[in-house]
Amino acid sequence: MNRIDRLHAILTHLQSKRLVTAQEMADRFNISLRTVYRDVKALDESGVPVIGEAGTGYTIMEGYRLPPVMFSREEASALLLGSKLAERFADEAAQKHFSAALYKIKAVLRGTDKDYVEDLTDHIAVVTRSTPVSETSHQYLSVLQQAAVQKRVIDLQYHSSAKEETTLRQVEPIGLLYYSAAWHLIGWCRLRKGLRDFRLSRMLKVVALDEIFDASSHPSVHEYMRELTSDHSVEEVVIQFDKHVVKYLREQKYLNGFVSEEDLGETVRMKFMTSSVHYFGHWLLTYAGCATVESPSSLKNLMKELAERLIARYGNY
Repeated sequence: MNRIDRLHAILTHLQSKRLVTAQEMADRFNISLRTVYRDVKALDESGVPVIGEAGTGYTIMEGYRLPPVMFSREEASALLLGSKLAERFADEAAQKHFSAALYKIKAVLRGTDKDYVEDLTDHIAVVTRSTPVSETSHQYLSVLQQAAVQKRVIDLQYHSSAKEETTLRQVEPIGLLYYSAAWHLIGWCRLRKGLRDFRLSRMLKVVALDEIFDASSHPSVHEYMRELTSDHSVEEVVIQFDKHVVKYLREQKYLNGFVSEEDLGETVRMKFMTSSVHYFGHWLLTYAGCATVESPSSLKNLMKELAERLIARYGNY
């Protein structure tokens, strides 16, 4: 990146956050701190009202705005892809805002790039598995995002499919996770007095209250994820799959905690980390004739038990 492009990128970065440290800019643009100080000084001398000093951080004077940004064709295409994903995985409010932002982006593109992005729209589609409306409802995604950022307590009416009960709770929202083809809210449940994972499709009603909670006593959503993946209850599973079935595993292996694989010739040894040997075993049953369990012994015993159940049920047919 030449200096002119870097100065433009630094200015854009300064406008994207309230306060930016010199080290943050050095890391992002892979330059030295001395170069950061020179570039900031150059911006200041060119008339950009940069406030701050070395060792503290920099910000742009309130009210100053960069003229319309010229996006590259590749950047606009990436944002178009994001809007297509938003149509399937975000709520109506987020879809509306994403669409409005994309129109603004198209407005500042060069003529040829506008035509390219417009044509690209007809060549991208996101298809998801059809499920009941109640299972794909994301209507509370926006309000939960705001509540998590503003640290506002929510009233939550929630239906538990495991216990087949509906409860009213007050929850301190920490953040949102997307996994297992669904959005989940991680929050401190005052009813259960602990961190809980709430699936959005089971939320019957969400109301953000005026009460502000103290977030310092809770882990961030990223810390929660690290604790979850390092939990002692997660167990390593080692399986040898016949090579001809490996191509059929595809994304299934990732959904079941895939870690690594090793080519052994006629078979492929795969390692997984799972929090439930029981559920893993039922998935593995799909490939039972083409898979051999190396460890743990609990999974070997489970597969033997499942096989015996099948024989008992279908042995006389």
